[in-house]
Amino acid sequence: MSTILTQAAPNSSTTMAPTFLLVGMPGLSAVPSWWTIPLLTVYLLSALGNGTILWIIALEPALHCPMHFFLFLLSMSDIGLTTALMPTLLGLALANIRAIPASACLLQMFFVHVFSVMESSVLLAMAFDRALAICRPLHYPAILTKGVISRIGLAITFRCLGVHLPLPFLLAHMPYCHPQVLTHSYCLHPDMARLACPGAWGTFYSLVVVLSAMALDPLLIFFSYGLIGRVLHSVASSEDRWKVAQTCAAHLSAVLLFYIPMVLLALANWLKLPLPQPAHTLLSYVHFLLPSLINPILYSVKMKEIREKILKRLQRRRVGCAQ
Repeated sequence: MSTILTQAAPNSSTTMAPTFLLVGMPGLSAVPSWWTIPLLTVYLLSALGNGTILWIIALEPALHCPMHFFLFLLSMSDIGLTTALMPTLLGLALANIRAIPASACLLQMFFVHVFSVMESSVLLAMAFDRALAICRPLHYPAILTKGVISRIGLAITFRCLGVHLPLPFLLAHMPYCHPQVLTHSYCLHPDMARLACPGAWGTFYSLVVVLSAMALDPLLIFFSYGLIGRVLHSVASSEDRWKVAQTCAAHLSAVLLFYIPMVLLALANWLKLPLPQPAHTLLSYVHFLLPSLINPILYSVKMKEIREKILKRLQRRRVGCAQ
């Protein structure tokens, strides 16, 4: 830990130190902390909810369609993201372990961004799916064929893995001019990159990769909803308008839940607002942990097909146990 705290002053340049220092949790005055219970609860409920979605889509042939394929990927990204975050969060909550090896920090950063960008990409694909289904219902089956869906899945995989693979290596070889003290309870790319010296090679690539998802995706998603809104405006029947709106309700809720905390954090950093560190930390927890907990509930409640298939499977099990 002393290596971090005594690292070179802002005007000098060094290679990456062997450890990073994480920020503690708000109200962490005792070990183990009260944070342990909510963190474990959120993780277990998230794993249960998303695991149920994955289970029902995999087992039910009737759910093997584009919309549910994207929902399958969304649940995978939610489980992956919470799993990538938990080691440092539970380490802080259980033992107040703030120092993390640089290699472990780079590994966590890679997986956090892979699954976060995967979620963003899937939300964009789902917006495209909904816009196509509502704006071009007659052409929808001919456009979103199995081949097209497979290519979209491959594009998401390449975007998550191929484009992000160089990031840990770029960060590992950058010169650092600031103490390696992070502002989050986990390792994030912008948090680590800001510690590098100004003009460090690789910074531009890193910035483009991160912004390509977190800035471009929400713009394209809301453009898709603009097209849907134009169709809704032309629908004369209020009942038909309500049905169309209901088909988008779960997805739009998931989009707002994922992007609003992220936008608030970005604005606070960009405008240099005097946001207290506990509020900053809690907002980041909401951005990363709450969607994975709420998304399965949203889709189970709002999507009739998912809800009915889950209930039918559970009823069969009850009958089987009773016999």
